[in-house]
Amino acid sequence: MSKPKHIRALAETEAKAVTRNIRVSPYKLNLAAGLIRGKKAQDAVAILTFSKRRIAKTVKATLESAIANAENNHQLDVDQLVVSRVEVGRAVVMKRFHARGRGKASRVEKWFSHLSIVVGEKPAEAAPAEQEAA
Repeated sequence: MSKPKHIRALAETEAKAVTRNIRVSPYKLNLAAGLIRGKKAQDAVAILTFSKRRIAKTVKATLESAIANAENNHQLDVDQLVVSRVEVGRAVVMKRFHARGRGKASRVEKWFSHLSIVVGEKPAEAAPAEQEAA
């Protein structure tokens, strides 16, 4: 009496990596994630390596994890991988107080985010000679 097998949510040609509770606002994380959406996996790693954004290092680590999952767990070809989806979500918000004038206080919100990257194998395109013959 074991549990039924978990149905795979992704296609057979996709792999996923998730990083939770990153200490950056979702807006800033989405700006870094937008740099790699739809790009080839190796190009995306290069873009994040030379990005000036602080959070690019964490996004790059998550992307490399997704690439490693595709290669080791699903036997996908690394040279054919494309960043198919990058999802950024809100996590918890820490609420702090900042002292203001005349004995008052104002609220400071420190946002956290979730990051999910899905890489998929793009089928190799047919040679131009084959397309002309068809």
